[in-house]
Amino acid sequence: MANQSTLMPEIERAVDALPPLFTRLGDQLTQLFDAKLSLLRIELKEEVAIYLRGTVMIVAGAVVALIGFALLNVAMAFFISMIFDGAQIPQAVRYALGFVITAVLYLVAGALLILKAKNRIAKQGILPPKTATELERDKEWLKKQM
Repeated sequence: MANQSTLMPEIERAVDALPPLFTRLGDQLTQLFDAKLSLLRIELKEEVAIYLRGTVMIVAGAVVALIGFALLNVAMAFFISMIFDGAQIPQAVRYALGFVITAVLYLVAGALLILKAKNRIAKQGILPPKTATELERDKEWLKKQM
């Protein structure tokens, strides 16, 4: 009996100590989540900054490439106009022919790309094949169940 009487105050002290422990645990969990969210926020800001810098560089590169492509097209048009140098036509008409032929070359190349892509899309179909197969299996299974 003496053992039980000394044990009761210890249990009561332990029970009294539980609410502050739970409060401290809750506070520490809150601090942990706050720290994790702060870290996530910082990492996201860094990632956004990296992607933004990369995007700016891509846009700058695209502008430079576009200028180069335009100059290449002009050079190609002038080169084609030089083919008509031996013909007895005015210089302005030769330049016009060079630019028109260059434009026609691009129109033909673009049309071929469009037709190729259209044919590839037409072969693809709207419904994905694996999904269609699964739906057919489900349909057959439902028929067997009925």
